[in-house]
Amino acid sequence: MSTSMGKEQSKEDQLSYKAFKAQVLEDYKLSCESREASLMGRKEVLTGKAKFGIFGDGKEVAQIALAKNFKPGDFRSGYYRDQTIMFAAGITNTQEFFAQLYANTNLEEEPASAGRQMNAHFATRSLDENGNWKDLVNMKNSSADCSPTASQMARAVGLAMASKKYRENPKIKEAEKFSRNGDEVCFCTIGDASTSEGLFWEAINAAGVTKIPMVVSIWDDGYGISVSNEYQTTKGDIGEVLKGFASDKKNEGIDIYTVNGWDYASLCEAYEKGVEKVRESHRPAIFHIKEMTQPQGHSTSGSHERYKSKERLEWEAEHDCIQKMREWIVDSALAKADALDEIEKKAKADALDAKKAAWKSFQNAIKKDVNEAGQLLKEAAESTGNKQIAQVALTLKNQMDPIRKDALLSIKHAIWALRHEDHPVKEKLLLKKEQWEQGNSERYNSHLYSQSDENALDVPVVPAEYADDTPEINGYEILNKAFDAMLENDSRVFAFGEDLGKIGGVNQAFAGLQEKYGEERVSDTGIREATIIGQGIGMAMRGLRPIAEIQYLDYVIYGLQPLTDDLACLQYRSKGGQKAPLIVRTRGHRFEGIWHTGSPIGMILNAIRGMRFCVPRNMTQAAGMYNTLLQSDEPGLLIECLNGYRLKEKLPSNLGEMTVPLGVPEVLHEGNDISLVTYGSCVRVAEEAILLLDQAGISVELIDVQTLLPFDRHELILESIKKTNRVVFLDEDVPGGASAYMMQQVLDKQKAYLYLDSAPKAISAKDHRSAYASDGNYFCKPNAEDIFETAYSLMHEFDPGAYPKLY
Repeated sequence: MSTSMGKEQSKEDQLSYKAFKAQVLEDYKLSCESREASLMGRKEVLTGKAKFGIFGDGKEVAQIALAKNFKPGDFRSGYYRDQTIMFAAGITNTQEFFAQLYANTNLEEEPASAGRQMNAHFATRSLDENGNWKDLVNMKNSSADCSPTASQMARAVGLAMASKKYRENPKIKEAEKFSRNGDEVCFCTIGDASTSEGLFWEAINAAGVTKIPMVVSIWDDGYGISVSNEYQTTKGDIGEVLKGFASDKKNEGIDIYTVNGWDYASLCEAYEKGVEKVRESHRPAIFHIKEMTQPQGHSTSGSHERYKSKERLEWEAEHDCIQKMREWIVDSALAKADALDEIEKKAKADALDAKKAAWKSFQNAIKKDVNEAGQLLKEAAESTGNKQIAQVALTLKNQMDPIRKDALLSIKHAIWALRHEDHPVKEKLLLKKEQWEQGNSERYNSHLYSQSDENALDVPVVPAEYADDTPEINGYEILNKAFDAMLENDSRVFAFGEDLGKIGGVNQAFAGLQEKYGEERVSDTGIREATIIGQGIGMAMRGLRPIAEIQYLDYVIYGLQPLTDDLACLQYRSKGGQKAPLIVRTRGHRFEGIWHTGSPIGMILNAIRGMRFCVPRNMTQAAGMYNTLLQSDEPGLLIECLNGYRLKEKLPSNLGEMTVPLGVPEVLHEGNDISLVTYGSCVRVAEEAILLLDQAGISVELIDVQTLLPFDRHELILESIKKTNRVVFLDEDVPGGASAYMMQQVLDKQKAYLYLDSAPKAISAKDHRSAYASDGNYFCKPNAEDIFETAYSLMHEFDPGAYPKLY
């Protein structure tokens, strides 16, 4: 019996060995194919077929080891050297990799961004063609990459935090699409030089404090472009510096693993052990992958021979991960050298086939337009006898690898050549120009905002209702009741921020709500604005409805990088493939001192196109805007008036249902002489000025724009100016800030200048921050007297007799 059992065990071992061998050789082949893609990609850039290239050569073996542990439901938050992870996990393939390198705008062929992002910027499609969530729990997911170094770190905190929230709150609405008991891991990758960024340290600290399933891999190849580690990191070793975060017998911190990037067996073992522990324990881990190489240097913009010594280059050749894996395979008798040679040949051939197929497909789509242009130009030249058009046609015909721009420009030049003629072919040219401009607008300009049925502009308007005995209560109490209703009505809503949980916020809008809903729903965070935003982005990308609070408007600047580089352009850079309907709540405008009176609206306004930007005048309007945003699938930033929390407001009887339409100004005071356009805390200042102006016989129409993005969708301000023929824009930003934006929207976009009898005026704050105390506020910010004098001067110009000079 023992002999028989022994034979049976040997057979099992033999089968296991065959499977193991096959897997190793498959991994080797994929490593080689990925390397060939990098080498070929660089050549495509240098020969002009692609604009720029950045590749993952030197990282292949470690990334294959990581990918073995990537399961459906997991998310990647990485950077632009992760191509082998994506190949090995089956999320993308080599042909799609080249399609992105060429900027193919066909979503089916380049599903990450439809040619909008540079190569190696990966993203899976979380949404269907209608903008609805897919079952992310059954997909391997990659959040849309950003180029700015370490920008992936903030988002990774939120992607991992979502797993924690799903585990803590199993009854979350629609959880089955996004999580299985919170078992999902977020794989975050970063280059060692980028760990010098503050975002890295903030995110690592946040992950350790919150205990979330985040696996951070640091690819350490010794350089950040040309700058070596000794200039990047204390002690020249990120692993040494991170030891303070490491778990020990006394404290649960972060598990840290250190492995050489060329050691295939050790990498596989470490990732298998480490990731499984993260998945079970919900404690983060860091993998410091050392002794990596970068065979082609940083990118196609330069050569690494300029800054690496001869000795370093020789060391890199010797320690190349694929070379080392080959040596290990041969030494382990898994395959002979000639067999590996054949695998390498096959890998190169497959990469070449993928490249050729991607280029052919990319070219065919463009050639169709170019050929159409050529035929139309030929017809135009022959039918009109115009030599200029004939030359345009010849130039296009002789152009090497023309692109869509060239086809469109040739049509435009032909139309220009016929500007003095009325010829039937001109109509054909004009029609083609219009068709191509529309098509290219869809290719390159669409999806800045949601195009789904849940976009914020389609949310039904539900006006506030008031009972006869409606009480007047403090503004913060209005918000408190509104947030209570949001948490009660939707299990996906979570709120977090500095001092938000235990004490209910510095202005008490969340007072008592942590006690009612638990720390899992309403929670405090550390002072870390960038990762508060990132926490919200990642959670929203996984189906939750986070409300992230930044304590004061001035501090939004700390979180502006993830807002502008990640959240605001997410739908655009994925061409509608991903969304993150995060609500960012803050407070600002008039208060006390340099750091709490800030109104950097122009800065923020120009940075967050792609988000909705709400500037309510009071807390009732704010509550309605929150309700609108929660019913939409778009991100929004809302600024509450810092000095309005203890002002009395009537309590709507439908506070939990009322909505405020975005992009629809409200006329608060009708008038005939001057249109006064403003928002937020300036509304109350304007109301003071209107009382003074009324005494002087000047009738002012006060308009609260309510939102800046979108701005006056129905041109209500234009209608007001048609009546008054004068306009003043009022704002607390610096001169040329948000007031200039409002003026451009009204005068340029709405063409209101046609109806003005006087020059438009803008009243803003001073160029500097506001000084401290009441006098400082008065002399630094626009006040009622400034408004009175500006409006009066307009009327004096109109009728000096009725309005004599003031001074």
